[in-house]
Amino acid sequence: MAIVLGTRPELIKLAPVIHRLGSRALVVHSGQHFDDNMSRAFLDQLGLGEPHLHLAVGGTTRGTQIARITEAVEQFVLRERPAAIVVQGDTNSGLGGALAANATETPLVHLEAGLRSYDRAMPEEHNRVLIDALADRCLAPHITNAEALIREGVAEERIRVTGSTLNDAISMIRPSPTECLKLLDRYEVKPGEFVLATIHRAENADNAERLSAILRELASLPLPVVLPLHPRTRARAGEFGVQDLLDQLLVVEPTGYREFIALAGEAALIVSDSGGVQEEATIVKRPVLIVRNSTERPEILGTFAHLVAPGPQIGELGRSLLARADEVRAELEALPYPYGTDATTAVVAAIDELVG
Repeated sequence: MAIVLGTRPELIKLAPVIHRLGSRALVVHSGQHFDDNMSRAFLDQLGLGEPHLHLAVGGTTRGTQIARITEAVEQFVLRERPAAIVVQGDTNSGLGGALAANATETPLVHLEAGLRSYDRAMPEEHNRVLIDALADRCLAPHITNAEALIREGVAEERIRVTGSTLNDAISMIRPSPTECLKLLDRYEVKPGEFVLATIHRAENADNAERLSAILRELASLPLPVVLPLHPRTRARAGEFGVQDLLDQLLVVEPTGYREFIALAGEAALIVSDSGGVQEEATIVKRPVLIVRNSTERPEILGTFAHLVAPGPQIGELGRSLLARADEVRAELEALPYPYGTDATTAVVAAIDELVG
């Protein structure tokens, strides 16, 4: 199987599948996330080793990335003749892999199929819709995703509800309580007495007004805010002249995945514009403010997640959740993980069913 990936969420969610497939997995890394902390640390911590093919499309335009990935994966497939191509999520890497599968008439499996924000301003929305249209097996993490696919006319025989492999991935590498405490000591914060934030999406990082509003509201929260700063956000913050706002936060380098999960599990609140962090919050049982125009995970709104616009709503809702942090945590601890159990087994079974 050719496993095409290139970003942090893909590395994480495909890791259990790659391990389960063993020698059958041929990993193609597009290099879409080209910063070493964003890629190399994840490969190492997830035990994935060196990819069979490593591209270098990071830092180029969306169209260039998709074109280069499609061409390179097509040549790889023609040479290696894998039984199927497996992609995950809604990235340029996933779409490039899907187009290569179509071009070479190779069966295509799409993990995390059927997610929809219905926000056409999101490049990811276009990617995921196109991948689902091409996929021979759409592996949905939740029944609502399967229902969305059926409404769009995807044949039911192409759909399997497998759950999400994220819980399996975190089980592989989740730090011990002792490791978590050592990490908090390094950042000089205490369990349940800090906020964890990540901001990297173009709609936020590339807009001076929105980025300033987000940073200002984070600084207004009553607890220290740990901000692992994405390279994109760091670059834009310099261009926009908002260093004074960053100085009010505990800015750190991008973390490895083990470190990030440790921080998320000990934070009182998470603030993020990441799709993956929304789901991670359902595992570590912490509330997350989603700083976006829309979300592809509406099934967790009002419980684990809260959709907010850049601006005062971040501070207002953040302070409200922090004021009753113990109560909120107890409520979330009582909720089950919404994306199934033993998803890796279900995913591999669906792949094997397809290729025979």
